[in-house]
Order: sequence, then C-alpha cells, then structure tokens
Amino acid sequence: MLIWPGFELRVALRFLREGRMQTLLIIVGVAAGVAVIAYISALISGLQSNTLAKTLGAQAHITLRAPDDLVTPAALPVPDAAVLTETQPRAQRLRSVANWQALVPLLEALPDVAGVSPMVSGSGLALRGEASQAIALMGVDLDRYDRVVGLRSKVVSGSARLAPGEAIVGRELAQDLGVRVGDRLTVQTGSVSGTVSDSVRVTALVDLGVKDLNRRTVIVPLRAAQSLLALPGGASQLDLTLKDVWVAQTLARALQTQFPYKIESWQESNAQLVSALNAQSISTAIIRGVVLAVVVLGIASVLVVSVVQKGREIGILRAMGATRGQVLRVFLVQGAVVGALGSVLGLLLAVALIWVFTHFVRGSDGLPLFAIALPPATALQVALIASVCGVLAAVAPARRAAALDPAQAIRM
Repeated sequence: MLIWPGFELRVALRFLREGRMQTLLIIVGVAAGVAVIAYISALISGLQSNTLAKTLGAQAHITLRAPDDLVTPAALPVPDAAVLTETQPRAQRLRSVANWQALVPLLEALPDVAGVSPMVSGSGLALRGEASQAIALMGVDLDRYDRVVGLRSKVVSGSARLAPGEAIVGRELAQDLGVRVGDRLTVQTGSVSGTVSDSVRVTALVDLGVKDLNRRTVIVPLRAAQSLLALPGGASQLDLTLKDVWVAQTLARALQTQFPYKIESWQESNAQLVSALNAQSISTAIIRGVVLAVVVLGIASVLVVSVVQKGREIGILRAMGATRGQVLRVFLVQGAVVGALGSVLGLLLAVALIWVFTHFVRGSDGLPLFAIALPPATALQVALIASVCGVLAAVAPARRAAALDPAQAIRM
C-alpha cells in the first residue's frame, strides 16, 4: 500500500532530481524573488526609520500650546440677515499655557507618553563683538528636554549643562559668531516694553541634524528664557515624546477633546513627509505583489511542463494503485519543496545584499548612508509567503496530473 507522506515526498524529490536543470532554474528564480522582496523591505524600512529619526530628532512628537488669540465679534449674528463685515485677525503674542505646572504630571501619567518638557521659545539676537545673528531662543529644563529630543547625544563639543548664565548653541551659529566652548555671547530680545539682554557662557555645541536649526538655535535655562521673553513663570509650549511615534495623531485628537489648547502632532506639522512615507509603503507593497506573482507563474509553468513530461510515469503510478489524491499531493509537495529551498537561498542572498550595502555604499562624508537590517520576523514572513505561494502555484498542475487517465497516460 502506498502511504502518505513518504510516498509523495519520495516521488516528488525523484521528479525534481530527474529534471535537474528545470528545478535549478525555478529555485534560482524563487530565490531571486525572495531576495528582492526581503532586501527592498529592509531597505525601505531602514530608509523610513532614518528619515523619521532625522526629522523627529529635533522636535517633539506632540506639541501643546496656548490657543490663538481670536477677535471677539462686535455683535451676535442675526438669523436670515445679511451683514457686511470685515474682521482683521489679531496679532499673536507670546502666551503661556495656562496651569502648565499642573498639566505636566497629568500628561506624564498617560500610558503612551514617554516624556514631557516645558519650553519657552521666542526670537532674539545673538551678539558677539561686531557679529549679530537672528536666533530662535529656547528655554528648557535640560533633563526633561533631553528625554524628548536626546539633546545630550547631539553634542559635538563641550558638555551639555544649563546652569544659570549658561547656554547651548548650534554648531553653525557658533561658527558664524566665532565662538567656542567656554566663550561668552550676548542674547538680546526686544518687545514693545523695551530691550532685554543677558550674557551667557557657551557650554556645548550641538548638531541637530539640520543646518538651518544649527544656525539659529540657542538653548538657555527655562527661567532665563522666561526673563528674556517677558513670560515670568510661564511656558509657551509643552513638548511630548511618545513610546510609539505612530500613535501621535490619535493621541493628539484625544487630548484636543479634553483640554482647551492648541495641540499638534508631528504628522500634522510634517504632512508632506507622511505622504512620502505612505507612498514608499504603497510602492513597496506593489513591488512585493508583482514579484510574488512572477514567482507563482514561474513555479506553475515549470510544474505544468513537468506534468507533460512525466505523463507516462504518472499513468504507471496510477496503474500501480496510486490514488488521484496521492498524485495531487506529489505535485503540491514539489511546489512546497521548491518554495522552501528558494526561500532559504533568497534570504541568504538578501543578507549578502544588505551586507554589501552597509559596508560599501557611503555618503559624501564617507559614512554609511543609513543602517538597514533584516528582522527575523520579516525574514520568516517572507519565507512563509514564498512557500505558500509555491504550494498555491502547484495547485493547477497538480489537479491536471490527478485528472490524467492511466491508460491514456501510459500510451503517451
């Protein structure tokens, strides 16, 4: 009696060995498809992670500010009445988030929030000798701000400290002003009430990843910025960093329903970046689908040819007692074996391509463009999909083989 799965596996392997060239070509084809899918997935994932890291490296995931000043209408609108009016928007002044000291612990208690940092930010001038540069002045609590943007990891010179009378400046701004760590510069701000200035000593130079930010960033202690920007005891915004950046939009909408503040997620402030990332993901899915279709068609075409070539053998097996189900399973096993072997070889080839990219593709600074890796979960997913596609590709040829009449097949 012919017993499954030993019988089907032995016959399937024998058929594959007899058509060595066909088997080798289709396994190489499957391996190439799997390698392309795995490598493209790893490449796009690495590119997106690198883009997000550079974009979000100097900004919060969610920003909470005081609501905008609005013009109060002179009179309530009258129903069904035509009113000719022109309202000029109010100039926005620097305002503090109401009750921000009590709000910080509430936000920190949220499960998705990893850190909250109060900030006072505004414009000013950095002066040293005859040099003058427009700056974006930021007052922060260094420990809290470091949890939001990882400021200490961006230090290129000096040591990040923000004691009273100290400041951290961007690398390009330091070059423009001709200052180094330990030098002093004057920070000046102005308003309708007059001009305020303060002399600070530079403790560190930072690289925020964007030259424009490096050219205008000056970070001082929170209380110093409150004095310079005439916002005593206030915070113009609260920066939130999250454990998962992709929940920012959902959390921002939830917070908008709870608090009367202007709350904006990084997706809203970087809409073009989000669109580009979505386009990359869609393109990757299309490429994967097309490659899988090519793999399926390749396996199916080879197995169809195998059915024609092995018609006599199939007839003899049927005459010896093999059932239609056993013949069907012989070709399904062939598809599974081809898919599995091609998947293993393809993953090895993808790992080799990733190694080549990591070690030989360099940017203008001589460093790798970005790090890419093939996560085990992604590799297993790709291998399983390829193996399943191998079995599915064998369904049609297997049904054709099982439908052969033994007598006619032997006479072929």
